[in-house]
Amino acid sequence: MKVGLNRLEIFYTVFDCKSVSRAAEQLNLSQPAVSQQIKKLEQEIGVLLFTRLHKKLIPTVAAIGLYDEIAPFLSGLEEKIRLLKKPSDKPFGLLRLGAPYEFGREYLPIICHHYRQLYPDVEFTVHLDETIPLLKRLDEGTIDVGIIDLVLATGHLGNNADYYSITPLVDEELVMVCSTEYYEKHRIEIEKYEKFRKLDFISDEHQSMYLKHWFAHHYDKPNTDFRVVMVVESHQASLHCVRLGMGLAMTCYHLVWKDIRYGSMVVINTERKNGINTIALSQLQDKKPTLTEKSFCSFLLQEMKKDTMKIRFAGSNS
Repeated sequence: MKVGLNRLEIFYTVFDCKSVSRAAEQLNLSQPAVSQQIKKLEQEIGVLLFTRLHKKLIPTVAAIGLYDEIAPFLSGLEEKIRLLKKPSDKPFGLLRLGAPYEFGREYLPIICHHYRQLYPDVEFTVHLDETIPLLKRLDEGTIDVGIIDLVLATGHLGNNADYYSITPLVDEELVMVCSTEYYEKHRIEIEKYEKFRKLDFISDEHQSMYLKHWFAHHYDKPNTDFRVVMVVESHQASLHCVRLGMGLAMTCYHLVWKDIRYGSMVVINTERKNGINTIALSQLQDKKPTLTEKSFCSFLLQEMKKDTMKIRFAGSNS
């Protein structure tokens, strides 16, 4: 059975307006023409769609079910057609971004805001997630541009190096921190590895990949057995735990530089320089980027090169 889209649109409008006369006015049709199309639709699908009760049009259970099926498509159709008519000479339309949680919360809103001041016809959706899920979303086509942590993407990218176009944005210093109170209470001696690994650690990820990366980098021990006393799925919450004196956590210098400067947090340093994570733009290599994508990526690169941003990310290694 094939039902015409025009007939479904008339039903959709009648359902929304709860009135044949109002729907006819909105559709610029006569009232009898609308009533006739609804009757034909009922005959085609073999169910009653509306009943009249005290001069009111009441949708049946079948009508509600049909509306729920077609509404997502028809309600967005006008917007989809608008986007198809986008101008070719300037950024326009929806740009779907993916970013790590902290970068997405701390920096992306202001960058998007500045970009829209230049190009007000651009709209954004932003999905925050870990690096590997973001790359999968890029593969699936549910985001247009991914902003990723390269230190966590190494394994995935190693097998698909030619699949993505990777553009470095900025380097961030990875540091192990604890509160000054915790540091003094436990008299932390970084050179005593066995004692150090038995301290209390806090993580914002169940796999504790950043903690493992730190031990691998500073001690050449990628499989260190350390004690995670709290896993909380928010980096800001994990830093709050650090400030409370619950233990040590991995973070990026630019997120805690104020705590370090004012003496409420201590960076745990070894003889080696701290590791570096590169925040990078990621796009599919074979996908031709739109004008909007190219424009935004260029803008983002410029924003990250500004002196104020470079100072924040520089860290103690510089």
